[in-house]
Amino acid sequence: MLNISGTYKGTWSHRNGNFSSKFPVFQKSSGNIVFELTSSLTDIRGVHYVQGEVVLRDGVYISDGDLQMKMEGVYVWPFRQLRMVLSSAVDSEMNRGEVFIRSSPYHLLGMFSSQVAQDTPRNYHRSKRKTSRIMEMGKMCKIQLVTQVSPRVPDYKREFAKGEHERQFCEMRGLVEGPSMHEDQGECFSPLVVNATSVNVELYYNKAVNYTLMVTFISFLQVLFLIRQMEHSNTQSGAAKVSLMMIGQQAIMDAYLCLLHLTAGILVGRGSYTITAWKRREEINQEESLFNTFATAAFFKFVVFSIFEMRYLLAIWKSRRPVSSGEGWETMRRELSVLYSRFYGFLLSGILIIYELHSMLRYILFLFYSFWIPQIVANVVRDSRKPLHPHYIVGITLTRLAIPLYAFACPNNFMRIEPNLGWCLGLTTFLGAQAAILLLQHFCGARCFIPRQLLPEKYSYFRRVIRANEHIERGEECTPIDCVICMAAVDVSQRCNDCMVTPCDHFFHTGCLQRWMDIKMECPTCRRPLPPM
Repeated sequence: MLNISGTYKGTWSHRNGNFSSKFPVFQKSSGNIVFELTSSLTDIRGVHYVQGEVVLRDGVYISDGDLQMKMEGVYVWPFRQLRMVLSSAVDSEMNRGEVFIRSSPYHLLGMFSSQVAQDTPRNYHRSKRKTSRIMEMGKMCKIQLVTQVSPRVPDYKREFAKGEHERQFCEMRGLVEGPSMHEDQGECFSPLVVNATSVNVELYYNKAVNYTLMVTFISFLQVLFLIRQMEHSNTQSGAAKVSLMMIGQQAIMDAYLCLLHLTAGILVGRGSYTITAWKRREEINQEESLFNTFATAAFFKFVVFSIFEMRYLLAIWKSRRPVSSGEGWETMRRELSVLYSRFYGFLLSGILIIYELHSMLRYILFLFYSFWIPQIVANVVRDSRKPLHPHYIVGITLTRLAIPLYAFACPNNFMRIEPNLGWCLGLTTFLGAQAAILLLQHFCGARCFIPRQLLPEKYSYFRRVIRANEHIERGEECTPIDCVICMAAVDVSQRCNDCMVTPCDHFFHTGCLQRWMDIKMECPTCRRPLPPM
């Protein structure tokens, strides 16, 4: 019990249910509390100087009503008593331990996820008003924290082998109270009962590592599904059926995830090199390994969007411009620069939009997760036949749902984001409906769910066969016609389903032309573009 430095997490509740105070900070009667403490020796034997930061949450999860204050005091370890004074002022004396507080991975990752998921720059003026109110409260109140510290050893620690170092876990029970500096004004801060326990950092590290392993595995699966889809549409005609916007939207999502995990890894790894004097060597090694796992997840996301998805984007773009690709390097370079400028323009503008509106992140995610809609629309407009492989549709749908469901549905996620099962159900239904429509188009036709009255007139590849049969019925001679694909004669006297004719009046066998159109959507004889079947 000589050193109580570390992170503590617990609960607070109003004492006797009394809400009557001059500064009613909280809307709820109970919530969570998080300490970040660092202790150092003093010249007085048995007394340690302690400084840190405390966050009182208005409820269980991060919200705008949270109260964050600095504190300093002493820990008398023979009596196991901690006495702290809370203050909102930024003192030079209280900043000595700020390197430790700001570099704690538990604090950094929670602060990072809360900034991404909930805060917004438009709330800055509200936070300033709240800070000024806290400053006023600090001037008029003497807010104190008095707790009794007791040792606590988890059950799983007892299972460790002999000879291994057992880290001491602490439990704090006490009171936060704020009597007014003037006796006639009574209490200005309602007394709070506090129960906190030192955070099991190893468990927190394991949660973060498991999450990064999940992201890495998901990225690997997405690469496999993308390769399967690229093999399915490896021809010019097959690649032209795929929506360029659909692949581009997924590439932008993976680019954002790459930046997000890389930033989280840098925040965690920064503590390994700035607080060496405050931490034990094994904790620094844990932070380095945590940075490596986040960097690995970011690298896999980088591989997905920069190598595979961008390569697929280029293949789709080339399949739609067969003439331009042969006109020379200057023309191709100019069109390629337009393609890449549009992609990175959307990427950067999306970052600015998310920064300005990231309080509405859950609604923005609905926009990102509508990436199947451009393909559905393209299938209907072009009447495309089987542009996407079913394994790709199902696999990408499931893997794309994993990260948002972990963040917003798992109650024990390491990001400390409040679960929202209704939103998760809505997102799953929204994306699942898109995938169901794509599968319906794959097996039943691109326009199977649209009434025939609303469909445009479709070209019939059997229109000239009827006229040829009329010539035969009148006894007129008909010159033999050869299929230029198989070089065999086309018997137009047979049933119309055995012979097809293009808009440019060229006859082919039905099977020959269908196989040809799976490769190229142009006439084998005159190279004119062909309409979909």
